[in-house]
Amino acid sequence: MADDHTHVQEFFGARAADWDARFPDDGPAYAAAVAELSLRPGDAVLDAGCGTGRALPPLRSAVGPRGTVIGADLTPAMLHAALRAGRGSSGHLLLADVAQLPLRTESLDAVFAAGLIAHLPQPALNLRELARVVRPGGKLALFHPIGRAALAARQGRQITEDDLRAEPNLRPLLAGSGWRMISYVDEDARFLALAVRRD
Repeated sequence: MADDHTHVQEFFGARAADWDARFPDDGPAYAAAVAELSLRPGDAVLDAGCGTGRALPPLRSAVGPRGTVIGADLTPAMLHAALRAGRGSSGHLLLADVAQLPLRTESLDAVFAAGLIAHLPQPALNLRELARVVRPGGKLALFHPIGRAALAARQGRQITEDDLRAEPNLRPLLAGSGWRMISYVDEDARFLALAVRRD
């Protein structure tokens, strides 16, 4: 999410209609990452920057019918694609900027964020906003269905030392934003950093 939201909305809006077709094999990776959150029936969870809602069905399965699943995204076209894919039945879709969520403080048990961190204009402040809406001890999953090296290769670039997802950068960023990293995996098949909200 850039300070100029128009750029982000144009980028993702232009790709929303065929986003899922471009990455058809990601489903199992999403389900495995959701499982790592160890959600319980009745929990409340946010999919921050939900895009086309690929995480919503496994999140719904994890929290059950009495749980709350919210998918928030800045791009209307992505939310429309989620509806067309039938994922609206798995959670409440919300047009919102994750940097300024219209949610109560400490109202959630967890946040799932796939591919989000690279699009945050002010990562420390934005991660602090995610911490605000999660109860103490609640979890954050920063996820990508492929690792940093595989993503860089797909995009035709090299990994740089300033990559926010590199563990030496991400650990202190999370710590300064109200989170404590509890696990970190960066493999070709997935990237997943789990954190717990500090008291």
